[in-house]
Amino acid sequence: MTLVPALWWLPAALASVLLLDAALSIRPPKFIRDCLDGVGFPREWWWTLVVIKALASAGLLVGIWVPGVGAAANAGVVAYFLCASYAHVRARFLRQEFWVNCLGLLVFSVVVFVFSYVV
Repeated sequence: MTLVPALWWLPAALASVLLLDAALSIRPPKFIRDCLDGVGFPREWWWTLVVIKALASAGLLVGIWVPGVGAAANAGVVAYFLCASYAHVRARFLRQEFWVNCLGLLVFSVVVFVFSYVV
C-alpha cells in the first residue's frame, strides 16, 4: 500500500463528485430529500452531510500531495457510504436512490481506493 495516490486524477474525480454532492445538499433537490427522509435521517442534521462531504473532498485533494491524508479521506468516504448503505437496507428504502446514488458512490469510492492506494 502506498500513502500517495498512484493515479492523482482518481481521487480528484472522487473529490469533484463529493463536492458536487455537498453543494447539492445545501438546498437538496427532491431526490436527495426523498432519500434522506426515506432512511429517517433527521432534517436538523442534514447540514452535517454538507460538512462531511466537503471535508472529505478537501482531504482527497490534499492527499494528492501529503502522504496518508488522501488514503485516510478515501477510507472515510468508503465508511460513509457503507453506513449510508446500511441505513438504506435497515429502513428498507431500496428505491432508485439507493442503487444509483448510494451503491454507485460506494463502488466508485472503493475503486478509487484500490487503484490509488492498494494496487
